[in-house]
Amino acid sequence: MAFLAAGPLRSQAPPSDVYDDFRNNCASCHTIGGGPLTGPDLKGLTERTDRAWLHRFLSDPKALIDAGDPRAAQLFQEFRGSYMPTLPGMTAERIDALIDLIEYESGLEKSAFAGMRLPERPLTEADVLRGQALFLGDQPLARGGPACLHCHSTVSVPGFGGGRLGPDLSTVYARMEGRKALGAWLMAPPSPVMAPVFQRHPLEEEEVLGLVAFLQEESRRAGVEPVQGREVDLLLAGSSLAALVLVAFDFLWRRRYRATRRPLLESTRR
Repeated sequence: MAFLAAGPLRSQAPPSDVYDDFRNNCASCHTIGGGPLTGPDLKGLTERTDRAWLHRFLSDPKALIDAGDPRAAQLFQEFRGSYMPTLPGMTAERIDALIDLIEYESGLEKSAFAGMRLPERPLTEADVLRGQALFLGDQPLARGGPACLHCHSTVSVPGFGGGRLGPDLSTVYARMEGRKALGAWLMAPPSPVMAPVFQRHPLEEEEVLGLVAFLQEESRRAGVEPVQGREVDLLLAGSSLAALVLVAFDFLWRRRYRATRRPLLESTRR
């Protein structure tokens, strides 16, 4: 899809709450003038797409794709077969407000949503180690956010492999095709679980860079160390622990009451 430049279209900026809505729900996958991320660049969107189609698509993207709409199907193929999630509470008024914001920002020389610019320098071993410490919680996040380990795992995480609330992130760097898209996602995670937390405790730029470096290294490791068998390891560890508990109880209760008939017979022989 060609990303077309747009001239000034709207003279008045939308309200701040519309900016918050786009920032919290759209900016992790889309820029306005910064190129594609996991979704297309939205600059000049209303000059190449009519509002009626945008309303249908934003109301339920998956339904329109599954219905065979040619434009929706093209987007689906271009962006690696990823469904755009339907935002909760989406109304016609909210869709119009977001389209107005895209239209207004498209007319600016540089949009507020042109995208985060992570440093382009090569990632170093120090970046990887910092990212690992942040992921594991060994180094707290500067603004008080929770460590990734609480909800996620990767191929090299020790022990039982971290949390299971979120997906395994061993190959997320490769899946998102590099630092730009992954960095944007980390700056404004759109998931229903992460978004409320990281709106109040956003990551700093150096923290994002460190986590990107660590997850890049994890994707490399996952190519030769696929994530497998952790559920089996957990089952075996649980079984072993249960056996140890039973042995301990048997030792502690070794003098417990064991039978009735044998003590009675032995007492009659005396």
